[in-house]
Amino acid sequence: MKIRVGMGFDVHQLENGRDFFLGGIKLVSEKGAVGHSDADVLIHAICDALLGAANMRDIGFHFSNKDDRWKGMDSKFFLKEVTRMLHDKGWKIENVDCTLTLEKPKVNPHIDAMKKVLAPLMQITEEDVSIKATTNETLGYVGREEGVNAYAVALISKG
Repeated sequence: MKIRVGMGFDVHQLENGRDFFLGGIKLVSEKGAVGHSDADVLIHAICDALLGAANMRDIGFHFSNKDDRWKGMDSKFFLKEVTRMLHDKGWKIENVDCTLTLEKPKVNPHIDAMKKVLAPLMQITEEDVSIKATTNETLGYVGREEGVNAYAVALISKG
């Protein structure tokens, strides 16, 4: 059996009055992420981790923010499509481990709902999706609530 690990990172600016999509769900928040699609930083980081593990470039290569087809797109589409692309190359997603950094809203109450959305898109169990969140202790752009980060690591296998 061949296994590979990939790492993904994404960042989006936060702005008042925008919807905030995170992990495939809409959170109640004063601020939301700015982006070409729905700006779901967690899904984007997961896509990059999966694509990286399979040596298939990154989300921007496949779904450019210069392409109007993806404007306002629900990021769940990207994750489902990345999963299909990996399966077409013979890869199976084993698990993902993710960390979010943001000051608010609190993510912990929403983790189970995110896992319920994300796991089927990757054709894995909720047990194989780990999501953690931390603040930036008021430091930097995350601490000033100007942006949100997501980190993801993915394990894939073949054969």
